[in-house]
Amino acid sequence: MQIRTINSRGTLFTFQTTDWDLNIYIIKGRRYNYIIDTGLGNDCMKAITDYLKPGDKKTIIINTHYHWDHIWGNTAIKDSLLISHTLCYDLIIANWEGMLEKNRAYVFGEVTMRLPELVFEKELYFPEDRIKLFHTPGHTTDSISILDEEDQVLIIGDNIGDNMEEIFPNLECGTEVYYDTLKSYLTLDYNTCIAGHNTILTKENLETIINRMLTDSSHPS
Repeated sequence: MQIRTINSRGTLFTFQTTDWDLNIYIIKGRRYNYIIDTGLGNDCMKAITDYLKPGDKKTIIINTHYHWDHIWGNTAIKDSLLISHTLCYDLIIANWEGMLEKNRAYVFGEVTMRLPELVFEKELYFPEDRIKLFHTPGHTTDSISILDEEDQVLIIGDNIGDNMEEIFPNLECGTEVYYDTLKSYLTLDYNTCIAGHNTILTKENLETIINRMLTDSSHPS
């Protein structure tokens, strides 16, 4: 596992115990601590809970989408608030057993289904911490992104691929929907981008990738 400080209040935990890197991102806000995605189980989250320490601020967990490698550690912090897009709730229920059966080899500690307590459709904002959650369909229909306006960090889940060689992700939405999401990223104010599995990117890196995707007609719908 690699731990890196990002700007003034972010910490990136990268797990390298699987076939791909897995990123979990923490923001220490004024009012809340925010954990973005929870990895492969409660043991995967132990480093994060140790880092936050008992008695720290209330924790908000954010699931960027319903896929198993982003939700299996949801129960690690019992008194936290779990947030996702409204579609994520039903998608977790519909896919839980199948995802667990197919990917059981990746389980890292206790894995129990926990559904979001707070869901939203378009946007959710925490003004005291200047954290914005917004719907960005593409990789999945329920995908969301998170903008830390204060630290100028954009977290985009799996809306880019797992590594620089496979930068175009699998899409559950059509390419037109996905391209609209990519274009929306170009309008935002940030200097650092964190994806679910890829390396840390600058805004310039991400803009280059997005422009390449938008002009590359070789990708199927």
